[in-house]
Amino acid sequence: MTTRQEFHGVPLAVAGDPASARAIIVIQEAFGVNDHIREVTDRFAAAGYYAVAPELFHRVGSPEVPYDNFPEAMTAMATLDADGLSSDVGAAAEFLAAAGFPSTSIGIVGYCMGGTVTFYAATLGIVGAAASFYGGGIEAGRFGFAPLLELAPRLRAPWIGLYGDLDKGIPVEHVEALRAAAAQTAFDTEVVRYADAEHGFHCDGRPAVFNPVAAADAHQRTLAFFTSHLRDK
Repeated sequence: MTTRQEFHGVPLAVAGDPASARAIIVIQEAFGVNDHIREVTDRFAAAGYYAVAPELFHRVGSPEVPYDNFPEAMTAMATLDADGLSSDVGAAAEFLAAAGFPSTSIGIVGYCMGGTVTFYAATLGIVGAAASFYGGGIEAGRFGFAPLLELAPRLRAPWIGLYGDLDKGIPVEHVEALRAAAAQTAFDTEVVRYADAEHGFHCDGRPAVFNPVAAADAHQRTLAFFTSHLRDK
């Protein structure tokens, strides 16, 4: 079960044993660090990671937005910018470093807008591997970040991207362009597409789009990717 801690002014949902060999940063969706993100954080802890989810909306009170309230989610997202996101993700990485985890032992995984932030984080040299679930901003940047296609040459860690072909906001051709761009780097990269999955397919709190088969497969692929690319501390 997660506990709420604060580090350098950033509230964190924390789960697992700090004596674990590896750690992971979980980056929220547009709906905040809610029950689903806390459950995901717990799931990684159960898999043997010391897991931490920074509350990226903390500057506006850390709202947990209902999944059917897109206007409120968009309002919260509009408060985010590249500087603040970089600071918050950096704080999570520093929290783990203080617990004894070098960057090579830290993975990062993000969902929806968190997938975009995760890709950016993989260019900073603060994590050993990264996994993005349906992260947008591929051809047009978000939050003040450059488009992912422009960030791809700057990757400094292995990366896996997991996308649904039925995602109305992320065209397949954009996903394939990102696959090609990421493959040009010196790091192992992988893109997995699910033919019958929509945006948000991993989230069981959104029954209209949740795809249990794709979600289970994507989670297992993410665990396998981290197992292959992260080192024990």
